[in-house]
Amino acid sequence: MLLEEIHCPADVKKLSLRELTVLAGEIREEIVHTVARHGGHLASNLGAVELTLALHYVFDCPEDKLVFDVGHQAYAHKMLTGRLEAMRESLREEGGVSGFPRALESDCDAFTAGHASTAISAALGMARTRDVMGDDYHVVAVVGDGALTGGMCYEALNDAGQSGTRLIVVINDNEMSISHNVGALSNYLTGLRQSRTYRAFKRGVRRALERIPGLGAPMFRAVEKFRDWLKTPFVDGKFFDALGFRYIGPLDGHDLKALIRILRRAKEENEPQILHVVTVKGKGYTPAESHPDAWHGVAPFLVETGEMRGEKHVSCGRVAAAELNALAENDIRVCAVTAAMPSGTGMEDFGRAHPERFFDVGIAEEHAVTMAAGMAASGMKPYVAVYSTFLQRAFDQIATDVCIGALPVTFLIDRAGLVGADGVTHQGVFDLSYLSMLPNMVVAAPRDVRDLKRLIRLSAEYDGPMAIRYPKDGEDLGPRLGTHRPLRVGEWELLTGGEDVMFLAVGRMVQTAMNASIELMQKGVRAGVVDARFVKPLDEAALREALATPLWVTVEENVAAGGLGERVLAWIGENAPGHEAIVLAVPDRFIEHASVESQLAQCGLDAHGLARSVLARLGR
Repeated sequence: MLLEEIHCPADVKKLSLRELTVLAGEIREEIVHTVARHGGHLASNLGAVELTLALHYVFDCPEDKLVFDVGHQAYAHKMLTGRLEAMRESLREEGGVSGFPRALESDCDAFTAGHASTAISAALGMARTRDVMGDDYHVVAVVGDGALTGGMCYEALNDAGQSGTRLIVVINDNEMSISHNVGALSNYLTGLRQSRTYRAFKRGVRRALERIPGLGAPMFRAVEKFRDWLKTPFVDGKFFDALGFRYIGPLDGHDLKALIRILRRAKEENEPQILHVVTVKGKGYTPAESHPDAWHGVAPFLVETGEMRGEKHVSCGRVAAAELNALAENDIRVCAVTAAMPSGTGMEDFGRAHPERFFDVGIAEEHAVTMAAGMAASGMKPYVAVYSTFLQRAFDQIATDVCIGALPVTFLIDRAGLVGADGVTHQGVFDLSYLSMLPNMVVAAPRDVRDLKRLIRLSAEYDGPMAIRYPKDGEDLGPRLGTHRPLRVGEWELLTGGEDVMFLAVGRMVQTAMNASIELMQKGVRAGVVDARFVKPLDEAALREALATPLWVTVEENVAAGGLGERVLAWIGENAPGHEAIVLAVPDRFIEHASVESQLAQCGLDAHGLARSVLARLGR
């Protein structure tokens, strides 16, 4: 097996073109089996195999810098840079290989990535550093076409083009990011792929040469060697030309020979260049090639059938979408906005039911939020569905465009809390803090999917900004917890009383606190639980009632700074000086990839960790 003999990028350069083609097939097979075992990003990685091989064949990593946008395309790169065995054993597992580029993991990973649209900016920074320091390495940014729906790309392209700095930007164009791409640029790239002028020119040249007996076919092959350079005058690449880039493409992203030839020539140039490479997302594995959006990021599965392994969970996003559908049936103002995540957030269900009120704006969170603010200012009731870690990008828009005007925009924040295998770049553990600091914002977290539905119904009646954050998967705790009566903004709920300790828990930590109270009961400690579902505003009446319990323990799947615990401590300082409280939260460090259960245990946020903290405080 050729792949077994590749221990570093230099080994790739020793192979013939035929061997590279064989290696591409082996890499695809390895990606499929590795992701089947561990889960991860499949379709995007399968599409970028030949491109990655060509890059490593032409450039010298780590001296030359390869910057992958997001990292959904980086599995082949990792396999070619000494991490094959580690990926087989531990991809996305605790202590193992990250699913994204990590500079701490390998010097061949030039930049740590996890969010889209950052690669060109980072690569330009490296290119400028090279120029200032008098070095001579190459810098290549590999960008998915979906990333070009994000504004950072244009800021970087505009800056890089006017600077004239030597830089290569490879656009991996598979017509998709996670779901199908949207927007003017996607349409523009499609136009380049389908340019009538170029295609007619190519057909005309072929027909003319084929009429020459004996010489036509060899002449056409000779001309074809230069086809990618000849394309530029006939394909409308003026958009990139106007930005100061030399445009080359479209190129067949699975033609190794052509890719190597074009990359070698690009390497010799001393100006900013765009290489437009067309690939097939999911190539080589029929289920992923047929349904690339469904096979973008997947749980472990059976290779033979494509059937997902493991337990089935209730998707909080789909529960939220169903509740929003019901609201929209009776209220024409209700609409949904997402940033290239219709399937991830479950909002594709809403889009099918109400296509005229569903807006996917691409990877442009800042635009999504301000557009929603404009809709709210005009009489609509917009719901912005977004992952917690991606909403961070739109903090200024939330503060300035939504909260100052107290506009009725509701944020449905998916993947909140610890997220498991996606690791440091995707942990949703800052939202309670950065949202609670904003005036006019209501911040809530449901304890289960039934509570999520109630909060969405409450948001429909609330005339101001509201954020509802929830994890990827949930459960219906049913009648086991609370009365499930209609909610009021800022109202907490006493679930069980306790004379020694009172847990003030939020979100899915409520169930954990209940389990901890049972463990403490076995140790002779009487612990109660309050569902503090509103982090802002605090329920001051509930806090005053809880003063009868001598020790409070706040529990949140969020960093301590600025979260529920700090807000409760501030209330104590003003209203009950001297009352004892413990703040249990995510520690002040980035949490590495592992299972969610392991991450919670590491943070002391599992039931045993909560009980242990209480017993330590009580001296037992």
